[in-house]
Amino acid sequence: MAPEAETPTPTAVASVIAPVVRASGLFLEDVTIVGPAQRAVVRVTVDLEEDEVGSVDLERVAEVSRAVSDALDASDLFPRAYQLEVSSPGTSRPLTEQRHFRRARTRLVRIERTEGQPVVGRVTDVDGDDVVLDVEGDEVRVPLATVRRGRIEVEMKRIDEVDLGPEDEEA
Repeated sequence: MAPEAETPTPTAVASVIAPVVRASGLFLEDVTIVGPAQRAVVRVTVDLEEDEVGSVDLERVAEVSRAVSDALDASDLFPRAYQLEVSSPGTSRPLTEQRHFRRARTRLVRIERTEGQPVVGRVTDVDGDDVVLDVEGDEVRVPLATVRRGRIEVEMKRIDEVDLGPEDEEA
């Protein structure tokens, strides 16, 4: 009986797919592999480059997913079929690195610090080793070294707070 093929490491997969992710104008955030090589689930997380504001739309995720699939198929890392899941980090991703806070510019975040109370504010910049927040109109600088955990706060607006356009003013 032939020995079972070993599951490739996330590093090996990343080395194959990073060039195609980069060519798509995206950043390879993470690669995880679950299960044996014969039935592996390959989870790839991509994001916009850190100097971009916004989020990855579904069309770009679909495009990079096809490119990643083609690159993996050509590499022969997986001897049999595998399941590929490509996604963006979403709002639940913990903000742990400088680039995460750069990507969160303009977003409302909650930062838990190693000392003191948590702080909630809108990220305006990452200046050196500090995250710069607008907290109710005041600039607050939080050194990255003191960040225990950060996360994006999901903002909900009431319908009466939403600007629906010029038609609203006539009603």
